[in-house]
Amino acid sequence: MALARNRRRERGVDYWPGFVDALSTLLLAIMFLLTVFVLAQFILSREISGKDEVLNRLNSQIAELTELLALEKSGKQDLEDTLATLQSSLATSESERSRLQQLLASGAGSAEAANSRIGTLNQQLDQEKEVSARALSQVELLNQQIAALRAQIAAVEQALQASEAKDQTSQAKIADLGRRLNVALAQRVQELNRYRSDFFGRLREILSDRENIRIVGDRFVFQSEVLFPSGSSDLNPEGEVEMAKLATALIDLAKEIPAEINWVLRVDGHTDNVPLLGTGRYADNWELSSARAIAVVKFLISRGVPANRLVAAGFGEFQPIAEGDSPDARSQNRRIELKLTER
Repeated sequence: MALARNRRRERGVDYWPGFVDALSTLLLAIMFLLTVFVLAQFILSREISGKDEVLNRLNSQIAELTELLALEKSGKQDLEDTLATLQSSLATSESERSRLQQLLASGAGSAEAANSRIGTLNQQLDQEKEVSARALSQVELLNQQIAALRAQIAAVEQALQASEAKDQTSQAKIADLGRRLNVALAQRVQELNRYRSDFFGRLREILSDRENIRIVGDRFVFQSEVLFPSGSSDLNPEGEVEMAKLATALIDLAKEIPAEINWVLRVDGHTDNVPLLGTGRYADNWELSSARAIAVVKFLISRGVPANRLVAAGFGEFQPIAEGDSPDARSQNRRIELKLTER
């Protein structure tokens, strides 16, 4: 009776590995979404950094033009002050000339001196008029330069506004791209889950109803003893029969999955934690688990499964599904897992 109870306990369904695998799938999907988000953020940061460089360059140009405008205004003010001084001096000279002309009219004795003084004043007046004309010409030139600087500043500000508007448009496009990627990812995951369910349903029907062939979460699990002799990566006859059934199901499935879904069947090899100690063909459990996964893949290819739809991976003893060193735990950990996933 104790032996019967032990057998019933061995045949009990262990839901915990399935829960762990489902949680792992969810974490992988979240990691993929985070990768898409980081990629979108990277593209956005590249766009923003480029816009920042343009904005900094435009702001630098505005600062330089503003400084030039301030210098031109300062020079204009200096010339206007000089012009005002010259005009005041001109008015004084004209007043002095009028006074001397009056003196000349009032007395002939001082006519010669007055004429000399008037001649001197006329020369000074002509010089001051010439200086005043040059100052007016410079003021006009400065006015033209200031107008040109203002036009340049207006053009730079317009370019800056256009750049900011384009930057906002780019950010909106990147946000929309992220939303569309998330929607597309969700749709692909749902489609692949549907085909995975159909695939596992077919495997249940065509594979032998045995305890050492089972579904755990989103993976189909073969105990190594079904496929390989102990310590070997050569498929035994019983394993070849089971893998031939698997190949038939895969070929049928490949005809149904749409071409836009880039799916693969991942074959994972796992061992227990007993060291090989270099006593056989393989130096350690890494080599043994990898060799077994590759053997399954090569057999499936020989039966017509497209090679580009298969992936082989070895995990050694480092991904156990049962803890402990008991014979039962080690038996569970020696396994080949099949997982239908996207590339």
